[in-house]
Amino acid sequence: MDSTTNLTIHFPGKLVFGNGCLQQLPMELIALSCKKVFIITIEPLLTQIENIKQKLEAEGIDVFTDTSVVQEPGFKDFELVMQQALSVNPDVVLGIGGGSVLDVAKLVAAQIGNTQTINEIVGIGQLKGRSTKLICIPATSGTGSEVSPNAILVDEADNQKKGIISPYLVPDMVFVDPLLTISVPPHITAATGLDALTHCLEAYTNKFAQPFIDMYAFEGMRLIAANIVEAVKNGSNAHAREQVAMGSLLGGFCLGPVNTAGVHALAYPLGSTFHLAHGLSNALLLPYIMEFNIPASPAKYAKVALALGVEPQATDLQTAEKGVEKIKMLIEACDVPARLREVDIPQSAIGKMAEDAMKITRLLKNNPRPVSYQDAVDIYTDAY
Repeated sequence: MDSTTNLTIHFPGKLVFGNGCLQQLPMELIALSCKKVFIITIEPLLTQIENIKQKLEAEGIDVFTDTSVVQEPGFKDFELVMQQALSVNPDVVLGIGGGSVLDVAKLVAAQIGNTQTINEIVGIGQLKGRSTKLICIPATSGTGSEVSPNAILVDEADNQKKGIISPYLVPDMVFVDPLLTISVPPHITAATGLDALTHCLEAYTNKFAQPFIDMYAFEGMRLIAANIVEAVKNGSNAHAREQVAMGSLLGGFCLGPVNTAGVHALAYPLGSTFHLAHGLSNALLLPYIMEFNIPASPAKYAKVALALGVEPQATDLQTAEKGVEKIKMLIEACDVPARLREVDIPQSAIGKMAEDAMKITRLLKNNPRPVSYQDAVDIYTDAY
């Protein structure tokens, strides 16, 4: 790490982690003396929320729910939810769901009472503030959005994923209840878990890696690698779910101060053009970008391999290469597609995808090895 590098972390005001901790939520909301709560969630979670809703309404708190976010959201999806929120004018916004739901909840809370348009807050540090209380509760173990300062939307104007990054997007309260993830189906458990693993791995090997964040990143990789297959194969295993949830949370803490790199940059076009799930997009590219990056940072990638549970080899390079093998094994064991062709991406799309990936400079600059347009083409081709 360069001695001049500054470290800035914005932690949530309160973080509660543990099986069953969601039961504390009504008391917390009542203690805030709020009058109106706007909940952004998904249909399958409505039964879980009903009990909370009843307790709040018994205390005279009005509860409104929106379940319109069903996929990776675009600007238009956000604007529709925003209109709903403005008609309610809540004093608390609560997001409970996967990363897409949490990202929208974060932006809705920020935009209530804010005169800036969504286009004006795109980028790093453009948001001027947030006056509405924000609570986030992840229902998947993947994005880490509940503790990150990031929100991602697809801009329909150019079909590109746009990042809004601001400390004001870090929630006031976070409840991570791994029991919420028990009902998540295997393919989503796998994709989101591999996404979380990628957050940790890309932060750890990042050009701007930090010792403080390395602790989170290393432990996150270790927890997820050791437990994800069991969480996928036996979703009712509460211990495995808890370990992966903690790994995902640690990955979320990596996103603000250090963030991701080449894997995410090259994964974005898979999501915006072909509407692949974000975690799946990362998993398809992760081993190939690891192979590309290892020559630039063999010692760090050797430590990645150790976190993944690999036995040390004679050299860092050999250990690092075993780490790539381990990632491929995890992907296969989780029954996740391993090749772009397996998810019906045409080979003819590679050039355009590489072109789009080159626009994600905010992430590419973090990659331990510079990525050119031709490198991107070669990586996509390797992954094909």
